[in-house]
Amino acid sequence: MQLRSILNFADNSGAKRLRVIGIPHFSRKHVALLGEVVKAVVLEALPTGQVKKGDKVNVVIVRTKKERRRSDGSYIRFSDNAGVIISALGVPLGSRIFGPVAREVRKSGFKKIVSLAKEVV
Repeated sequence: MQLRSILNFADNSGAKRLRVIGIPHFSRKHVALLGEVVKAVVLEALPTGQVKKGDKVNVVIVRTKKERRRSDGSYIRFSDNAGVIISALGVPLGSRIFGPVAREVRKSGFKKIVSLAKEVV
């Protein structure tokens, strides 16, 4: 993911689309990979959701279209870019995770997201 990339939602916190507005350590690298936390703004949201349009949130990237090489030599790639909204403590706001989640999310320390996901790839 890079700045201004559009993310789909992967949880039931109420957001429908997100735009990346900040990547930590942007001066050293200009992309964020699976399992990293980025700042995003909510572009579209459900009226009954926990987050509203225009809110700035922290997001963990759980799926990317760009392939990522793993240590065993295989590659992982998904059909969309998606993220999970987390609180300041690192706990997901939603109570459900939709779609598959990459194994790299567990390595980043977000065990709660992995336990809520139906499938870990």
